[in-house]
Amino acid sequence: MLIGFIVLYLLITICVGWYASKFVKNASDFAIAGRRMPTYVVASGLFATWFGSETVMGASAEFVEHGLLGVIEDPFGAAMCLLLLGLFFARPLYKLNILTFSDYFNIRYSKKVEWVSAIFMIPSYFGWIAAQLVALAIILQAIANIPFVWGVIICASVVLFYTYIGGMWSVAITDTVQTAVIIVGMLILMLELVGQIGGWQQMIAKTPEDFFRFTPKENTIPSWVAYFGAWITIGWGSIPQQDVFQRTLSAKSEKVAVNSAYWSAIMYLSIAAMPLVIALCGTLLYPDIKQGDTQMTIPILVLKHTSVGMQVIFFGALLSAILSTCSGSILAPATVLGENIIKPLYGEKISDEKLLQLMRLSTIGITLIGVALSLFKAEIYELVGESSALSLVALFVPLVAGLYWKKANALGAILSMTLGTTVWTFFEFYETEIPSMIWGLLASIGGMIIGSFISKTPLTNE
Repeated sequence: MLIGFIVLYLLITICVGWYASKFVKNASDFAIAGRRMPTYVVASGLFATWFGSETVMGASAEFVEHGLLGVIEDPFGAAMCLLLLGLFFARPLYKLNILTFSDYFNIRYSKKVEWVSAIFMIPSYFGWIAAQLVALAIILQAIANIPFVWGVIICASVVLFYTYIGGMWSVAITDTVQTAVIIVGMLILMLELVGQIGGWQQMIAKTPEDFFRFTPKENTIPSWVAYFGAWITIGWGSIPQQDVFQRTLSAKSEKVAVNSAYWSAIMYLSIAAMPLVIALCGTLLYPDIKQGDTQMTIPILVLKHTSVGMQVIFFGALLSAILSTCSGSILAPATVLGENIIKPLYGEKISDEKLLQLMRLSTIGITLIGVALSLFKAEIYELVGESSALSLVALFVPLVAGLYWKKANALGAILSMTLGTTVWTFFEFYETEIPSMIWGLLASIGGMIIGSFISKTPLTNE
């Protein structure tokens, strides 16, 4: 019954994506759904940006092993990202009527900065895509004994199909439906497990001392710097990411874009707490499930200790979460690749129909790279962390400086991207007590300041 439900769910998802494709008439429809989405659709999409394998499987494993301090990055940092998006970024970026973040860098800095930013932005998604495919393949392996490689291929094919034909329309509609499934499925399972353990007070009483500690145990500079790094990995690093930007720009008005960011922050922080509670209750009720791959704590709990009906509800929610994240992670870099890398090669001659075709073809290339990476790395939390760190050290500073510092210029932006990424990469190989992303962020800030002061390039586009 469970396997049949999984197959049916995937088929329904494909059908929804196919239905959404009829709304795609041009590149704007494909990239940002023609800027026609209401608040609940945009908020659902922003919520679904990260609520996938990272939260349900990766973060829950970290929570069980390390307590609240282990999940500062996600969900707390992710919720902060959405809040900051509404406060400082949604309104000024929505007014520009553009398709990608790199379009903004072109308007604010120069065409060269546009191209460089796209080169740095696209690879930041490969880890996100791979993480979702790894999770989907692991689930199919656990449920139906499908080999890992075939699981990756099957899941990639499903997501690619409805993203390819429907673009942001498919992503927006499936995200909205899938968000409803996620909330219902996670809530029912969480309440059932909390009831089994004897209530919230009993659950808290059975956890180790300092399990719910929210600040570092050691009052040292390296500890606090690492704590700060956990907050900003997704909290700042995901602000300049195209999937967040695209979902925001799909809103039908500036007010909808801002309010959707606020609502999604509330949704994320509350709903993302559910898998953490589920994993904790599961390990307290059935300590044996902690043996083996901790990423599989919740799926194993559900398979071994719940009814078939609960399994159907849970795996429907889990598949919804991961498919939502994966589709957006494929569409975002594909849009940047088509709009900011390939389109300029055609000059002004390219038609909107041709641009739409390029974006669709780009989804295929991006998916293939994600598939290849998923076959080499299987740690979900690590894959996601690396992706967010890259956009943090390369793109966050040029974005913020461009919006809020008048002296920021093209040379500063390019130095910020290149120095930030170079220093971060160096300290990834030569580790110190300070996280590599902090060194990269400092180098990015330094590059922006130095380049902007030594260059006399005007603020307008070259």
